[in-house]
Amino acid sequence: MIELWSNLHPITQGFIKGLAVIAVIFPLAGACSLAERKVSAWIQGRPGPNRAIVPWVAWIPFLGKFLQRLGVFHLMADGAKFLFKEDPIPGQVNKFYFILAPAIAMIPALTTVVAVPFGAYFDGAGELVPLMLANVDVGLLAVFAVSSLGVYSLILAGWASNSKYPFLGGVRASAQLISYELSMTLSVLPVFLWINAPGRDGSLSLVRVVELQSGAGLQWDSVWFVFTMPVCAIVFLISLFAETNRHPFDMPESEADLVGGFHTEYGAFKWSLFFVAEYAHMIVGSAIFTLLFLGGWNLLPGLPMASLAEMLGFAHLPLVVGLVSIGIFLGKVIVLIFIFMWVRWTVPRFRYDQVMKLGWQRLLPIAIANLIVYLLAIAFIQPTV
Repeated sequence: MIELWSNLHPITQGFIKGLAVIAVIFPLAGACSLAERKVSAWIQGRPGPNRAIVPWVAWIPFLGKFLQRLGVFHLMADGAKFLFKEDPIPGQVNKFYFILAPAIAMIPALTTVVAVPFGAYFDGAGELVPLMLANVDVGLLAVFAVSSLGVYSLILAGWASNSKYPFLGGVRASAQLISYELSMTLSVLPVFLWINAPGRDGSLSLVRVVELQSGAGLQWDSVWFVFTMPVCAIVFLISLFAETNRHPFDMPESEADLVGGFHTEYGAFKWSLFFVAEYAHMIVGSAIFTLLFLGGWNLLPGLPMASLAEMLGFAHLPLVVGLVSIGIFLGKVIVLIFIFMWVRWTVPRFRYDQVMKLGWQRLLPIAIANLIVYLLAIAFIQPTV
């Protein structure tokens, strides 16, 4: 299989990887949409979606009823509805840019996935081989650079709608995302200053970040960064909520005062693309947080994947190691996605002035002070390999 893949033309490999990304992200985003409704129902003490079902599945004893109550067929119904529903274009919009905006929303969401490692296995020489589509040394920089382009879709959608409320939503999106990108970037600088300290290999690779959290035993220099850099983790997580337009930072689409914000004039399939992109950004953001602060595919602090594989006796089976690492990684991502949804249905929405005040007057000074502290710590401690 590996030999067959290596013999393919690079363009063919890129095309297959692109299809793989689309085949994974679209179902995951749809599953997040269903999970959002089930989580909100659980928090509010109601059943949630539990009516849609395919007739022939309903005939299956026990299983049909279970799947119906789980609500899985609502995912199929929603997808079909968005795809085949009539999608009129308002007369006042700039049609070219109005249609282009949802596509621009999807491109960064799908592109950033390629630089995110989601597991690893060990080859015959015991070397770590990450599971990812593109292993680049500037992995985090690539993710930040591409994901930040997503704001242009919101601005373009608001401007092209030629309507006041969408325009205000686009303006809010640009101000909010620029504000919190500063804090987010400053929050990860201590992590990469630490892994690029004197005596270590200079790299912005997310795989390298996980490697430095993969020490056996609870050694201070290899424990998960959420414990050694808790302020960085908190600032990054808050900024991630704002960057993904999640509640309580959903100012660009605040229906309480902007009807629907930047997507007010959108419907059907084009409307759904904006929210597939939002869930995709949420998934990628949760994956980045897991890699930076939660040890990536390592099960527990002080128990790296190599030690776990040796303990359970499957270290010589690369396929099993890869599947276990993917399972651990996805488990952490799912927990973070649940936190996103939990916060949405428990915390009231901020006012726009509160969002800006939090970003500029609270979060940014904390991120700057935290960076200075770690600069001094690295200068005096000088961690080595």
